[in-house]
Amino acid sequence: MTVHTCDFNRRQFLKYTGAAGVATIAANLTMDDVAQAASVAPMPVGTPILVIVTLYGGNDGLNTVVPYLDPAYLSNRPGMSLDESKVIPLSDGLALNGTMTGFASLWEANKLAIVLGVSYPQPNLSHFTSMAIWQTGSPVEEISSGWIGRYLDSLPHDPFRAIGIDSTLTPLLAGDHRVGSMLPISGLQVPTGSLASQMQLMANSSRQDTALVADAADSIGDLFQLSATVSPVLQKAPPSSASPLAQQLDVVGNLITANVPTRVYSVSLSGFDTHADELGPQGTLVGQVSDAITAFLAQVGATPRANDVVVMVYSEFGRRVMANGGEGTDHGTSAPVFVAGNMVAGGFYGEQPSLTQLVDGDLAVSVDFRDIYAAMLSDVLKTDPGSVLNKWPTKLNLITGAS
Repeated sequence: MTVHTCDFNRRQFLKYTGAAGVATIAANLTMDDVAQAASVAPMPVGTPILVIVTLYGGNDGLNTVVPYLDPAYLSNRPGMSLDESKVIPLSDGLALNGTMTGFASLWEANKLAIVLGVSYPQPNLSHFTSMAIWQTGSPVEEISSGWIGRYLDSLPHDPFRAIGIDSTLTPLLAGDHRVGSMLPISGLQVPTGSLASQMQLMANSSRQDTALVADAADSIGDLFQLSATVSPVLQKAPPSSASPLAQQLDVVGNLITANVPTRVYSVSLSGFDTHADELGPQGTLVGQVSDAITAFLAQVGATPRANDVVVMVYSEFGRRVMANGGEGTDHGTSAPVFVAGNMVAGGFYGEQPSLTQLVDGDLAVSVDFRDIYAAMLSDVLKTDPGSVLNKWPTKLNLITGAS
């Protein structure tokens, strides 16, 4: 087990999730807020939009993009490997989990990129540390800002520029000076009447205010400025029978098609820490990911926004090659990252790590995740990736027309 040098504990990770610092003061948007923004400052069609999907728990990459013809895969996972009857073959001896029929259709349409063997140097097997590394985009230096947060730092203040569909600020969206906004899937009810009037007075800042107080005032101002807006956009609630990810993406799809001026959305799905009885539950989860994203892209694909949206799917690490004694898998290292959308140049990127030539008992890393982030920053968000990723020099050409 390789341990990264800047090890975080649970308390330190919570620091990233909103416990300290000016950057953690995020606006909680209401549905009415977003509708107002869409009507007052609609985003022009043709503006690229990035949707980031986080899979919490460490998704098993080998049972997602399956090397089903590799004898080492079959021998290391007796009872929990997927044979040819349970997968959807792609090419090069690799296949999708059989539950991922939606992704298979995107692959056939050349709208799905699968980046193989993705991680970072000296991968850490702690959920908290590795997720912090992925969300900060900084494998070497311990920093307290998310990579999308740093993108926001370079832009004028706008609470709509990045939105997470949740009630708690994700570290991904927290910069040093700017943060994304959070939109609970059920909406947010702000105070009304005299209490609202009193709170709105708190939004009036003065020159004597400290930076923290001024930011707090701005946050309150954002909240009430935008607080009569989203329900016209989202009059139809997501179906309660849908998966949590599908419900979140339904909200995102409605916001996008309503021309809300948001460049980055963050959604997530949990449950991927499959130490025991993995086969059925993990297949169900990756099927939900595939179905939800395919339906979301079809939703926006029927609108003028069809060519604007790119979806990126990642998890904090993959799983070990060898199954454990509980018919599950333990924390591992590299795993595939998915990038989907009409703008995407589909196909395989990187190399599938060898299942026999392991590094400290785990899969080797063939692609650094910063090459993917750099592509999202440069070719989707149209910003200099070096300024966000500490001068990281390279990227993958995942987007059509990118150079």
